[in-house]
Amino acid sequence: MRIVSLLPAATDIVAELGLVADLVGRTHECDWPAGTVDRIPAVTAASFSDATLTSREISDAVGGADHSGSSLYTLDTGALAALAPDVVLTQDLCEVCAVSYRSVRRAVRVLGGGPGPRVLSLEPRTLGDVLDCLVTVGELLGVRDRAVRRRAALRERLARVAALTEGLAAPRVAAVEWLDPLWPAGHWVPEQISTAGGRPLLAAPGAHTGPVTWEAVRAARPDVVLVLPCGFAPERTLAERELLTSLPGWEELPAVRAGRVWVLDGPAYFNRPGPRVVRGAEVLAHVLHGVRAGEPVTEREARRLPPR
Repeated sequence: MRIVSLLPAATDIVAELGLVADLVGRTHECDWPAGTVDRIPAVTAASFSDATLTSREISDAVGGADHSGSSLYTLDTGALAALAPDVVLTQDLCEVCAVSYRSVRRAVRVLGGGPGPRVLSLEPRTLGDVLDCLVTVGELLGVRDRAVRRRAALRERLARVAALTEGLAAPRVAAVEWLDPLWPAGHWVPEQISTAGGRPLLAAPGAHTGPVTWEAVRAARPDVVLVLPCGFAPERTLAERELLTSLPGWEELPAVRAGRVWVLDGPAYFNRPGPRVVRGAEVLAHVLHGVRAGEPVTEREARRLPPR
C-alpha cells in the first residue's frame, strides 16, 4: 500500500504501526523516526520562512486569533499525483498548522486516473481521541489488530503515569502554546497535565483555545509554567524567551519564584496529536513531581527556563 501523510502526527502513527516502508510521501515537517522519514519525499513546503519572523509576525501572517489568513503549508499537487498514493492521511482540525482536508480533497479530485486514493481526515481533540486514531488508521491500512495492541500499550503507559503521581499535591499548571499573543494549550494537553498529577489552568480538556491576556495568566497564579510553542524546537523557544520574561510582573509569578518554568519540546510531545503525546505525559511526571515514568527525561525534552 502506498501512503502519503500530510500531517506530522499521522506520520508518527504510521511509524508506530510499523508501516514506514509503505510511506511514499510526507510533509516537510515530518521528522520522526529520525534518520528514516527524512529519506521520504516531501510534498509540502512552508508558505513563508517562519525562521525569519517573530511569533507576532507569524500570528499576523496566518490571520491572528481567528486563523483567517494563510496556512503555513503549501501542497505540491504535481508531486502528490506522481506518487500515485492509495491512501492520503490528512486533518481537518487546523487549517493553519497543516494542509486542510478541503485542500486535499480538491487536489485529489484533479489527480485523474481512476477512483483515486482514499483520503482519511483525523480530527482528535482529546487524549482518548488521539489513541483511537491509531485504530482508525490501522483499520484502513489493514493492521487493525496491531493497532489495537499498540493502543493498549500506550494506555498502559498513561495509566502508569497516573498511578505514579496519584495522591501527590497537584500544582497549578499553565501551558503556553504560543508566545505572542499568549495562547494556552488546549485539546489533549490539559489531559496530559492531569494524567501527570497537575491541575491545568486556562484551558479545558478537548477545548480549542484562543489568545488570553497577560493579566489572565497573572491572575491564575500558576505554580508551574510549561512553554511549548506550536512548531518551535526548544532552541527557538529559548531565543524568544524575553517575550515572557519582559512581561510586567513576570518575576512575581509563583512558578517563576520557585524556578518552575520549563521549556518543552512541543512539536515532539505536545503539539501533534500522535502517539508521542504519551511520552509527553511521562515528561510531565518528571517536570511536575520529579517522578520517573519510562525512560529518563533528557534536556531536550524538558529544561528549566534560564533567568533572563
